[in-house]
Amino acid sequence: MIGIDLALDEAGLLVGCGVQGHAKAGPKGSDVVCAAVSVLTKTALRVLSLQEGIQVQGCAEEPGVFWMELEYAPQERDFLFAIGMFLKEGLEAVATEYPNHCIITTTTEWRGYYGSKAGRQRR
Repeated sequence: MIGIDLALDEAGLLVGCGVQGHAKAGPKGSDVVCAAVSVLTKTALRVLSLQEGIQVQGCAEEPGVFWMELEYAPQERDFLFAIGMFLKEGLEAVATEYPNHCIITTTTEWRGYYGSKAGRQRR
């Protein structure tokens, strides 16, 4: 089962995302659920990393683990809102289509994940 924690603040702006687990919906290397979640999250991380005015920390180094957290300049709110909604809708679509392999929890508070700055401060 893939567990996804998505944090959007009260304005709907993406502040963090964490993913852990394996869907086990197909053979290793051919699992469409893992592939979909990986493509959505890693693409969001890459696009956000390229945007001036948005600072992204994240990690997708070990299999089955992904996290990112963001800080942003006020002028980047619209861009961040759009990327956050794209990520949310995409991940929710995967979780809806494959409920036995993927679950998503959306909150308004980013508590950190794994090696993230917020996660380290929380511990």
